[in-house]
Amino acid sequence: MFCFLRPVRRLCLEKVSPRWFFCSRAFSGAEAVNALRPFYFAVHPDFFGQHPKEREVNENSLQKLSVYLENLQKPGSKSLKPTQLTFYVRETDQNSSDGQEPFSTLGFRAVKFTLHTRDLLSTVLYILNSCSLSVEHVQSLNSNVRPQPPKEAKRMSDRPIKWDKSYYSFTGFRDPDEDLEHVSKMETTLTSWLGSNGKRAIKKLENSLPLRKELDRLKDELSHQLQLSDIRWQRSWGLAHRCSQLHSLGRLAQQNLETLKNAKGCTVIFTDRSGISAVGHVMLGTMDVHHHWTKLFERLPSYFDLQRRLMLLENQISHLLGDIQVVYIEELQPVLTLDEYYSLLDVFYKRLLKNRVPFHPQSLRGLQMILNSDRYAPSLHELGHFNIPTLCDPANLKWFILTRAQQARENMKRKDELKVIEDELIQASTKKFSLEKFYKEPSVSSKQMVDCCKRLLGQSLPYLQGMHLCVSHFYSVMQDGDLCIPWNWKNGEAIK
Repeated sequence: MFCFLRPVRRLCLEKVSPRWFFCSRAFSGAEAVNALRPFYFAVHPDFFGQHPKEREVNENSLQKLSVYLENLQKPGSKSLKPTQLTFYVRETDQNSSDGQEPFSTLGFRAVKFTLHTRDLLSTVLYILNSCSLSVEHVQSLNSNVRPQPPKEAKRMSDRPIKWDKSYYSFTGFRDPDEDLEHVSKMETTLTSWLGSNGKRAIKKLENSLPLRKELDRLKDELSHQLQLSDIRWQRSWGLAHRCSQLHSLGRLAQQNLETLKNAKGCTVIFTDRSGISAVGHVMLGTMDVHHHWTKLFERLPSYFDLQRRLMLLENQISHLLGDIQVVYIEELQPVLTLDEYYSLLDVFYKRLLKNRVPFHPQSLRGLQMILNSDRYAPSLHELGHFNIPTLCDPANLKWFILTRAQQARENMKRKDELKVIEDELIQASTKKFSLEKFYKEPSVSSKQMVDCCKRLLGQSLPYLQGMHLCVSHFYSVMQDGDLCIPWNWKNGEAIK
């Protein structure tokens, strides 16, 4: 009876989507990646090196997006659960003039959207449109687009068709307005999410156990063989990826054992680029070949000499500023190499000497400061340390530090007290829920973690027994079975 409605429905959709959307072949995964290049360029974490929090958010959202795109390409993936994403989008040529939200003075803005699409092409278009990026290049990527629109499209009215609710009742089609309304109102709660995802996480965790044992074995063997202090990873790579990196390092150790022993006592970090970090860790770029790694290990003795000169420079700055301690905090500062950090300190030190402002000896002992090249004015962090720009005027710097020294001490005391409470609550939560592992992402503050744990301890959550639980900013089941929950999770009836 209602079979004539199907082609009309198609006309309605063509009115709101590009005409080539319906006459092109299925979008492939490779084409989706190519189409999203402007998006990746605008949100890639490597461009947020000086903004650790934003970098972390983009890394997490890209992981969730990758899983969503992967699932779209699997058979029977027509009813994926809506996925909420947050990205910090850099100002680029494509989005500099028509962003949906104003850019901050730092050159980026936050964009939030929920994926509820059912195919790759519509997903790509939705992402680009959400970030105010052009979609014109997507047409050229789809090679079977016909030069002329379908004949029936030429007879379309300029006015979009608004179907009555009875149309969807009779035909069984989903009302797009209701879908969007449902997504906008939906807010995941902790118990409902754990109930829906607990079994899937357990299965992934069980499947990952052999890899976890292999990772521990490789890490212990290499740490002992090279006499390393620790082996770490900058990013949340999966277990298989981490094992592969350790195997690569192991093969290099078999070929150049004496050279690699130059790292005795060091911490090795697998990261995006090779070098020595500002705190002296050996950074192995995962995209670099073994030759680059070997050269790095060969040059370690000269880096150790630079590190000693760096410590001397820190002491000289500290002496000029009333014995305030100059520190580098990995979680809060951009990833800098030892050379880059030394240059930063050297510029600041020469500026202090040129415009010397006397501080009373030891007047600032016990306080801390970090240097930043991207700040224009000094500030006091809630954790108690001072954020000082490299080109700060020394006279203004003295006034700023001295007037806020007492507040800085109070902040540091509160930070230490909060850390003790945080550790106690982590232990209590681990014990109550019989967790195998309980940890947080670096972007989650101690205050946020304390709030999260206090509320968790008031819940009954049998799903968590034996699990790996990570406190983050979003819900997710990681590829190896770790459960991620937002620190500000909600329970009970969802409220918009």
